[in-house]
Amino acid sequence: MRKPAGARLSFIPPLLPTLVDKPPEGDDWIHEVKFDGYRSQIVRDEDGVRIFTRRGLDWTAKYRDLVKAAGELNVESAIIDGEIVVLDEAGHSNFGELRKAITRRQHDLYFVAFDLLHLNGHDLRDMPLIDRRDILEALLPEGQRIQFSQALPGDAKSIFHLIDQAGLEGMVSKRKDSVYRSGNSTAWLKIKSYAIDEYDLLGVEREPGKPAFALMAERGTGRYVGSAFITLNREMRERLWQRVQDRSGPPPKGMKRPATQWVKPGLIGRVKHLRGEDDLRHASLQDFRED
Repeated sequence: MRKPAGARLSFIPPLLPTLVDKPPEGDDWIHEVKFDGYRSQIVRDEDGVRIFTRRGLDWTAKYRDLVKAAGELNVESAIIDGEIVVLDEAGHSNFGELRKAITRRQHDLYFVAFDLLHLNGHDLRDMPLIDRRDILEALLPEGQRIQFSQALPGDAKSIFHLIDQAGLEGMVSKRKDSVYRSGNSTAWLKIKSYAIDEYDLLGVEREPGKPAFALMAERGTGRYVGSAFITLNREMRERLWQRVQDRSGPPPKGMKRPATQWVKPGLIGRVKHLRGEDDLRHASLQDFRED
């Protein structure tokens, strides 16, 4: 379907992958690296280039170099789905450097393109994914600021193992024949790797008949980052309860949690959690020590 003459292309709310525990099996899927950046959408039409955030905010002014690169593509109009990233020396996306790059290092920003929703007046969302991606790859010159997200060869289990070993955030698996529909979808699945990091223990939340949680803060800043299931063995749990009692203290400023025993600074927890999140998700306390 072609857009009416003179009408601007509109932002399309993105398709959102479903988080699952393990990669899907079979040959009906492609698998890509899950990049650690800002999900974004390039919209180019006869009136110029705009770049939108995942929620549809117009951030064109923040991405001068990417806007210029999109304007140089050999197309009349296009809507490209992808991720804005900063790459480190190993070629891995680095979320921690992204905000600084937006304000001070535009030349470090890249747009990793993984889907094409519109091209030269035609809506492509009802085409199979693999056909949309073939067209997208053909229109993106190699070695430029807008790069194509290559599918990874091999079976899903082996791919995920390599991604995990490389310290990457995870991978996204997509049905080859899937059409593009905005909102949550099981046609795309994201599988995240886990990391283990140390955090300051703020307190322990215990209620009868419920799992116990350790409340954690970012080391050195005191910023609350979330809770972690306490999955320690019986001996370690009893040792933790004793340390919490010995170091009992007031709650951090502004925090009110029922059934929580707060502790003074000095207990450090090793927490297993999903990689690539600002706060703890799917987290569990693996060990603890005194600082």
